[in-house]
Amino acid sequence: MSGAAWNAGARFAVYYAPSRESAWWRAGSTWLGRDAQSGEHCEPPQPPGLKRALKELTEAPHRYGWHGTLVAPFRLAQGVTQDDVLAATRAWALMQRGFELPVEAATLGDFVALRPANQQGEAAIRAVASSALQSLGALRARPSAADLARRLAAPLSERQRALLIEWGYPYVFDEFRFHMTLSSSLADADERAALVAWWRQQTPLLGPLSIDHAALFVEPAPGEPFILWERVPFQTREVE
Repeated sequence: MSGAAWNAGARFAVYYAPSRESAWWRAGSTWLGRDAQSGEHCEPPQPPGLKRALKELTEAPHRYGWHGTLVAPFRLAQGVTQDDVLAATRAWALMQRGFELPVEAATLGDFVALRPANQQGEAAIRAVASSALQSLGALRARPSAADLARRLAAPLSERQRALLIEWGYPYVFDEFRFHMTLSSSLADADERAALVAWWRQQTPLLGPLSIDHAALFVEPAPGEPFILWERVPFQTREVE
């Protein structure tokens, strides 16, 4: 979709998304019931132990597509074009080197997600996200007063409130926690446990994530599904 033109209401995001040819992309897209790059519907599996269909448990991440956030969705600042976003993201990506990220399934509050399996991986992906935000932050519009007030009404620490005011999102830099969301908010602990158990069987088979590119996603209009617009490769990693 590199030639697509998005209207002024669109939001852009810099995500990590596994390579389209990878087993990770197929597994995650199938799980969420949608390929965010092709737009194709996928028939999700049905993990054992669930009383509801999986698609009922993944409505929220279904809309966002299979990804891990690096730079949260933003609208463009005055005078910034989508070509500016693409050019700046490509320039930033050329300064990044790829690496392998082991992950594991876990619960995050009421959600289920994939998380880095060790502190080294956590630090490495946090550095990528921090670099992306610093390089691309000037492209984003400041949140409206109403949006800022709504977000500040949420239960946030003082540090998170300061980050929200400065960067438009509270979970950045030292507050950033990389994750790939696998469920909506689920009140039922048994449902969460069933999803975690299913993914703990899958992750050893799939191996680590190859963090070798970023992906620009677009929400064409408020509430619409996010679309994978463009994959942006990192530098070729050095031979060890």
